Amino acid sequence: MRARHFAILGLGALACAASVGLVLAQDAVSPPPPPGYVPGVGYAPPAAAPGQAGQPGGPAPTVQLGGEAPPPEEAAPPPEIAEEATQPAEPLPPPEVKKAEPQKRARYDSAVLQAVDKITAETLRFEAKVGEPVRYKGLVVTVHACEHAAPDEGVDDAFAHLDIQAQPEAIGRQAVRVVYRGWMFANSPSLHPVEHPLYDVWLIACRTAAPAAAGPSA
Repeated sequence: MRARHFAILGLGALACAASVGLVLAQDAVSPPPPPGYVPGVGYAPPAAAPGQAGQPGGPAPTVQLGGEAPPPEEAAPPPEIAEEATQPAEPLPPPEVKKAEPQKRARYDSAVLQAVDKITAETLRFEAKVGEPVRYKGLVVTVHACEHAAPDEGVDDAFAHLDIQAQPEAIGRQAVRVVYRGWMFANSPSLHPVEHPLYDVWLIACRTAAPAAAGPSA
């Protein structure tokens, strides 16, 4: 019984010696604690003296790498832009387009007309002066104007303004009837035809009246 008690005490002593040796080995290997380290509390940095950097009322800490840092460069101001370049350019006025004045038609003193009798198929070409009535059987033709197309009209045609009345010779003036009044075209006689059951009249051309013959010289 006593021998067993001594054996247990010996094992306890060996365990205590092993733990002490382990602690000593760790203390020999681990580095020494940094300054300000308090066991059981932690690291507490050393208090700085009043007025030093990092303390209230002290100057801000400065960091210098390889000498004093150069002052920051001021940004260059943007180049001035001329006011004329910023303002939009005024639009140029459109060029003036002069309209060409229409050319006047040439006017003539007389008109060349052609008439036909629908019953006998007889035709007659005659000349009627402007303002002077001309009779053809039962018709009285009065030319009020005879003109030729101007160069800028793009056509080569003659125009005559006529007044045609149906006036039989054997009957009095009370039977006078207008059968045509308006413009007639030489190149388009069917455009404005004379509506009469017996006769038909159309324009051939415009003609200038021949000048009066000069008398014998003295």
